Amino acid sequence: MYIAVKGGEAAIAASLALLARARRGDPEVPALDGAQVREQLRLLVDRVMAEASVYDPDLAALAIRQARGDAIEAVFLLRAYRTTLPRWGASLPVDTTRMRVRRRVSAIFKDVPGGQLLGASFDYTQRLLDFDGAEAARAADAAPQATFDGEPEAPLASPIDALAAEGLIEPCEPAPGDPEPPDVTRDPPAHPMPRAARLQMLARADEGWVLGMGYSTQRGYAYTHPFAGEIRHGAVPLEIVPDELGFAIEIGEVELTDCQMINQFAGSATRPPQFTRGQGLVFGHGERKAMAMSLVDRVLRADEFDERATSPAQDGEFVLSHGDAVEASGFVQHLKLPHYVTFETELQLIRALREEHGR
Repeated sequence: MYIAVKGGEAAIAASLALLARARRGDPEVPALDGAQVREQLRLLVDRVMAEASVYDPDLAALAIRQARGDAIEAVFLLRAYRTTLPRWGASLPVDTTRMRVRRRVSAIFKDVPGGQLLGASFDYTQRLLDFDGAEAARAADAAPQATFDGEPEAPLASPIDALAAEGLIEPCEPAPGDPEPPDVTRDPPAHPMPRAARLQMLARADEGWVLGMGYSTQRGYAYTHPFAGEIRHGAVPLEIVPDELGFAIEIGEVELTDCQMINQFAGSATRPPQFTRGQGLVFGHGERKAMAMSLVDRVLRADEFDERATSPAQDGEFVLSHGDAVEASGFVQHLKLPHYVTFETELQLIRALREEHGR
C-alpha cells in the first residue's frame, strides 16, 4: 500500500530539480545535444528504438539524453510517447532482399552472391583504449566515403535459399493459412503464442536478457549447434497500400539488422534430417541482439520438431514474460516506493506469531 506523505510534493519538486541539475552535469562542460547523441552514439539509439518499437532516431536520442544514458529509462520514455500516436495503417512485410546493404557477412559460405561486405564493425578492432582519440580520428579520415543512396543492382537473395531449394535447409514460408500476425502492443499476449508473436516479444525484449538466453543454448541448455548463416544490416524500403489507391507505394525506409541462424536437426517422425532456421530482425544496427534473438527463436520452436523442451530458454512463458525490461524495471523499482503500511501489518503478524511460540 502506498500513502501520501505530508510535505511530499515539495520534496518531489526538489528531487526533480536535482535531477535536472544532474542531467546537465558540470556547467563548464558544453551541453550534449540530440544530434550528437544520434550521430555518435548510434548503436545505443538503435537499441532504444528496437526495444521501444519506435523507429525515430531523433526521438530516441532525445530520450537517451533525458534519461542520462539509462537505456531502460529511455525505452520507457519512448514507449510512453508511442501510446500517444494515432494508428492509421499497417505496412506490408519488408523484403530484406531489397536492402541497401551496409554490412553483410556469412560464417558458413566463403563466397556469397553479391559478395561479403565487412562494413563498420567492432569485430576487427584490437579493443584498446584510445585515450587521445587520435587513432579514431585517423581511421575516420582514412575511411572510404562510401554512399548507399542507390538501389541494389538486383535483389540480394540469401545464399541459404539455394540450399533450401535442395531440401537441405527448411524453407522459409508463412504459417499455414498465412494468418495475420497479432500485435502484442495492442492485444495482451497469451501463452502459448504463435511464432509471429514470439518474434515481436523478442524484438522488444531487453538485449541483455535475450543475449543471456541465447548464450545458454550454446552452453548446452538446448539441443542446438548453430551457424551464422547470414547477417545483413542496411536500409529496407517500407511500403503501404492506401485504400484509395489499391496498390503499394513506398513511404520511406528503415534501417534493419537481419540474422538467419542455421541449426542442425537429425530429423523426426514427421520431418526429414535437414538444417533448421532461427530468425532475428531488429531496428537499426543490432547484430548481437539479432543473433541472440535467432538462437532463442530456434529453441522456442522445439514443439515443431518434436524436440524435448528441457532448458530455461525453451520455456516460452519464462523467456518471453521476463524479457521486457520496462515491465521488469517497474516491478523491481516499485519496491523503492513507500510500503510502510504493508510492512507494519506484517511486522505485527510476526510479533504475534513469536508470542504464540513463546519468544
